[in-house]
Amino acid sequence: MCLCGVRLVGGPVSGSRRVPLRTVDVARESGYSVQQVRDLERLGVIPPAARSANGYRSYTPVHVRALGAYRGLAGAVGPVEARKTLVRLQTETLDEAAAAVSAVHVQLTREREETLHAQQALRAMEAEAHTPGSGQEGDAMTITELAGALGVRSSALRFWEQEGLVLPERVTSLRARRYGPSAVGAARIVVALRGAGYGVPEVREIMGSLRRHDGSGEARRILRQRLDRIAARTVALLRAGADLAAVVASAEESAPQGR
Repeated sequence: MCLCGVRLVGGPVSGSRRVPLRTVDVARESGYSVQQVRDLERLGVIPPAARSANGYRSYTPVHVRALGAYRGLAGAVGPVEARKTLVRLQTETLDEAAAAVSAVHVQLTREREETLHAQQALRAMEAEAHTPGSGQEGDAMTITELAGALGVRSSALRFWEQEGLVLPERVTSLRARRYGPSAVGAARIVVALRGAGYGVPEVREIMGSLRRHDGSGEARRILRQRLDRIAARTVALLRAGADLAAVVASAEESAPQGR
């Protein structure tokens, strides 16, 4: 499906701008350089531009909206995922395209929930440290149950155990791992730290500090920064909303009948 030649519903990007647009016009409207516009077209982030008889590119306001959508998505999920999503929006049905955008919102919501869980786990660990012998109560989880609750693979938990990040509190005679509340809390903190981009050596150091009860301040700071970053990414996605809607709507209008 190609969006070339499609006039954006509601008029051009600026009130005085008329189609077709030159590469320099698109660059000026979008805030990208002329070379970046060409590169993003080559990568499929925006549809191929129409070509005039003399070979010059001819764009429409939809291309500018696609670049705006890319900027917002890149701020929300990174440039690689943003490129993949924009390509999908140009080739999938309206339902599929809407689901792809919704998935980004779901991802950010889950990351926020994971970080909030990590904060709760950290507070519980701090409370336990200040009240010796007040071990948390609760049912233990199997490795499969914990992996499902965290949204990670069981192999990730085994690797974290090998690296000393999260240790099962009990191993049965059949060698089945069991994770008590403390281990579950530690796993939630590890998920948040890894999601924030911290490498295994850094996470190992932080978790070691928590076990010694002298590193909770650093962990709190990291988790607070992660929440702030997720909020900024969510705002970037919201700002891209109108541009994403324009791209999806225009793609649907230009799709072959019966797709």
